[in-house]
Amino acid sequence: MSLFTVKEGKKMRCGYTTGSCAAAAAKAAAIMVLTGRRVEAISLQTPQGTVLQLIPEDVSFGPQSATCAIRKDSGDDPDITDGMLVYGTVEKTPSGQTIVGGIGVGRVTQPGLACAVGDWAINPVPRRMITEALQAACRLCGYTGGLCLTLSIPEGQRLAQKTFNPRLGIVGGLSILGTSGIVDPMSEQALVDTIHTEMDSRRAAGQTHLLAFFGNYGVGFSRDHLGVGVRQRVTLSTYVGDARDY
Repeated sequence: MSLFTVKEGKKMRCGYTTGSCAAAAAKAAAIMVLTGRRVEAISLQTPQGTVLQLIPEDVSFGPQSATCAIRKDSGDDPDITDGMLVYGTVEKTPSGQTIVGGIGVGRVTQPGLACAVGDWAINPVPRRMITEALQAACRLCGYTGGLCLTLSIPEGQRLAQKTFNPRLGIVGGLSILGTSGIVDPMSEQALVDTIHTEMDSRRAAGQTHLLAFFGNYGVGFSRDHLGVGVRQRVTLSTYVGDARDY
């Protein structure tokens, strides 16, 4: 990807989100099942207006379904999901459009998040991107029937253990995320948004007091030496003022 930003005087390459991966995989798989022809590259316009040209991998398709994957590229952001494959399988149905999660896509079990309890952890903006991608494929192919999309991330369950998902009550895998479609490397706003999400989750669970830590040292010390239960916590890093105000 050729989009760059500058952070502290250093030029850094941007990437694209899991939401963009999911939407592109959905669009490519839909076109393949509707045309019977392999898609070598897929064009996707992100919510911020950047147009991505992405390459479907691990392609297979037949008369009723098609599957392909888009490889996540986090640019210069230190993201554990960098390089993972996000798969989309599209099947023809009589009518309507359905989006479901498969292996490695999390499900929400606690209130306070962007998705309702019981729903797949596919946030609103990525869900809209995916829906628009499927609709665009149908228009391109002149198709008026229905489609069912199943998203899957084979590495999702393993990688999710290294994220905030278990603490937020998202089980079984990763969330499909992204509000702009683009990964802004070393984004402060992304960290602040994560803190806000954790705080929302704690409040929705009925907690009236917030257990907050600067980082892992404080968590470990409080747990091991003070005997404090630290599972229901929020980690603030250096964003104390923002967290206090929120």
